[in-house]
Amino acid sequence: MHLENWQWALLATGAFFTGLSKTGIAGLGILPVALFANALPARDSTGALLPLLICADFFGVAFFRKHADWSQLWKLFPWVVLGIFLGCFALGKFSNTDAQQSIGGILLVMVALHFWRRRQSDDLAATLPHTGWFVALTGIVAGFATMTANAAGPLMLLYLMAVGLPKLALVGTGAWFFLLVNVFKVPFSLHLDLITADSLRMDAVLLLPMVPGALLGPVILKHINQSAFEIMVLVFTILAALKLLF
Repeated sequence: MHLENWQWALLATGAFFTGLSKTGIAGLGILPVALFANALPARDSTGALLPLLICADFFGVAFFRKHADWSQLWKLFPWVVLGIFLGCFALGKFSNTDAQQSIGGILLVMVALHFWRRRQSDDLAATLPHTGWFVALTGIVAGFATMTANAAGPLMLLYLMAVGLPKLALVGTGAWFFLLVNVFKVPFSLHLDLITADSLRMDAVLLLPMVPGALLGPVILKHINQSAFEIMVLVFTILAALKLLF
């Protein structure tokens, strides 16, 4: 796989933020999706990013493994699996152009959800329904978004806040959720030829910026205004999503 310098720069930046998103900066995970989709053919970018996400997920679980609320995870998993099957079917039919536009659209929806969540009052968890249809809808959409674009992060933040999890439980539950879901996605990505020998060799190189990002996450979080940083990241993500769409 021959890549230009600008592609390596985007991929290395995305890898660094992949690590950072799993251990420190909530809401950052959509930026690597946008960077990878702009550096590689959009359909291939989903499989190229997945092994890095799994490696970063292990760091997240290592930091926050004791804080998961497994009752929330067991309710979600059956619906997420259904969403992943639907996403796999869609990817099997997608061309690179279709995948590019799909990723761009999903990114914009995720950004909109993120801003919507920030505008809600503190009693969001009390006002959103704790019902079966809410769990099912969230799981299916999250499964589809993570299979087609690795972009379920903002939706899961919204859901875990809506069910009233405290901060550490939210982070720990999210860490376990994405580790298990991303590992589950591997056979589907292999079947669709999204993970290849070339992409794995590229990922091995991209571990070099990813690991420092994961290790620096907790340190950076203590010394940065997270709200301002997230807004900056979301603006860049919107620009990247618009480029994918148009």
